[in-house]
Amino acid sequence: ATLTTHPDITHAAVTVHHDHHTGDRLVGYVVPRDGARLDPARVRALVADRLPDYMVPSPITVLDRLPLTASGKVDRRALPAPVFPVPQYRAPVTVAEGVVAGVFADVLGRERVGLDDDFFTLGGNSLLATQVVSRLGAAMDARVPMRVLFEASSVQALSTWLESRAAAGAHTPLVPRTRPEHIPLSYAQQRIWFLNRFDPHSPVYNIPFAVRLSGTMDTAALLAAIADVVDRHETLRTIYPESKAGPHQVVVPAAEVSGGFATAAVTENELATRLLSMASSEFDVTTSVPVRAALFETAENEHVLAVVLHHICADGSSIAPLARDLMAAYTTRTHGNPPAWSAPTVQYADYTLWQRELLGSDDDPNSLLARQLTYWRTTLDGLPEQLELPGYRTRPVTSHRGRTHAFTIDAPTHRAAAELARQHTATVFMVLHTAFAVFLARMSGTTDIIIGTPVAGRGDPALDDLVGMFVNTLVLRTPVDGASSFTQLLTTVRETDLAAFEHADVPFERVVQALNPARSTTRHPLFQVMLVFQNQEHPKLELAGLTARIEDIDHTATQFDLTLTVTERVDRDGAARGLTAALTYAQDLFDENTVRGFADRFTRLLEAVVADPNSPVGDIDLLDPTEKQLILEDWNHTDHATTTDTLVSMFGAQVARTP
Repeated sequence: ATLTTHPDITHAAVTVHHDHHTGDRLVGYVVPRDGARLDPARVRALVADRLPDYMVPSPITVLDRLPLTASGKVDRRALPAPVFPVPQYRAPVTVAEGVVAGVFADVLGRERVGLDDDFFTLGGNSLLATQVVSRLGAAMDARVPMRVLFEASSVQALSTWLESRAAAGAHTPLVPRTRPEHIPLSYAQQRIWFLNRFDPHSPVYNIPFAVRLSGTMDTAALLAAIADVVDRHETLRTIYPESKAGPHQVVVPAAEVSGGFATAAVTENELATRLLSMASSEFDVTTSVPVRAALFETAENEHVLAVVLHHICADGSSIAPLARDLMAAYTTRTHGNPPAWSAPTVQYADYTLWQRELLGSDDDPNSLLARQLTYWRTTLDGLPEQLELPGYRTRPVTSHRGRTHAFTIDAPTHRAAAELARQHTATVFMVLHTAFAVFLARMSGTTDIIIGTPVAGRGDPALDDLVGMFVNTLVLRTPVDGASSFTQLLTTVRETDLAAFEHADVPFERVVQALNPARSTTRHPLFQVMLVFQNQEHPKLELAGLTARIEDIDHTATQFDLTLTVTERVDRDGAARGLTAALTYAQDLFDENTVRGFADRFTRLLEAVVADPNSPVGDIDLLDPTEKQLILEDWNHTDHATTTDTLVSMFGAQVARTP
């Protein structure tokens, strides 16, 4: 409608064009009045004066007429493909340009990246950016701050920055280390180890998954393949006994582990119970390896493979390399051969030794650990002990019982969020973080909002295909002023997130230790609400002669009061198709209706802020029409029948009824 307000345009159409590089974008088509000459740039400028940027079509194509269907409507399928200005490919020339282009291509899965290509335009986000800066630091012997990638995101701009700072203090290289008699745990493992000793019966750190396999199964080959994978990854066969010096790693020979994998014939009715029992069973990480596997036969040519990993040995990003290795080993085992793979470049024990060397000692003020801890002490000083949300029950000693409410955010909102991020040199994660902070502030009536978020911690390429516990947790603090616009808060959040990512080497456990908050068995330290933006590889398990699909396990345990998990949905061309979201909540604190209301209000808030990001966030209406009717009308009815009764007569009547 805005296009047709131009005096020289008689007809117009706007549609969404899918591009596998840039995602979805609005494009426009216009028909001029007879004899008029249209300048698409001026037409676009007219529209841009009246609409927010993400609603302005680009490019605008001038047509003699719009194609119509038999019913007289615009035939959008018959519209010609828009012509975008395509920059000429310029190949990298210098060493630095070649390294940057190669890292971009590797992380983003691109065959070719040129000098003018931009990391974020090609599909990069803040989580993938952590891998880029780490790999560039290792390749160029220079420490690359996250902020630099956001401000110099093309190959040419970033390589120019790198060339000016060559040999400026890169990370210590990750290579195999000489192992001491007692191999220490990683910092993340230490906290999990202490929690396991504190409550060895808790399944909260179990990672269960199950796959239904239909078809002709070579059981012996599958069990041998599982043993091959356990042999390949030392962390799957490591125990963590205690000594006078503290817990340490002991790698168990593969032969002592493989005999523990079970097979059993069960009915379909028994399967769910067996899977839940397996997922909920405790691990004593001091005496037993942190992996459990079983193959259940439910019928002829129907099997379910169940695996439970303890978090001390793996994280969510470990599932993909685990699945790839299992597929490779099963394929070769069905032909009677062991897998002919090369050994991993490093093992998890090498990583733990490297991590301590990298961080140094907090007694050394120049160490990476000391410098980053100084940032976290300053940033998180005076942190509120906990966030109180409506619907909270009295906090008991936490049982970690969780439940999940799933919901979706539509494609137009997803596209608008991506466009808003692009306009502000931010990412979709940063937009979601800002929206979630505003939501929590509105729900809690507070302005100091603390949210945790995980980062993969796999910046070094040597860790790509390794099973292990590498994930770290960042604490993101956001002041939310209801008078601020969403774009103002997004600018603040962008700075907060970039600074946090730049100080992500120090483990969360050391941050907790440094801040020493008041401890409680009823809440998680430093933050109680988590935001997870999923971009890790979705594992695919394809075994020869078998059809595989994920089997649900009714097992939800949670460490936090509330966790918002968001996954981007894109089609095969990379076009935005909406967001899949889930709120996982502690059943001790919330009921299902409360959390369903949270999901509805968050969705409503996100739709509002991307539609009008310049309005004060305190003015956003979070209530739906039914809730408004209930609060403003139904609860405020003052009509009532009059009575001549007095307090004395009512008291007498009650005495008569119940003497």
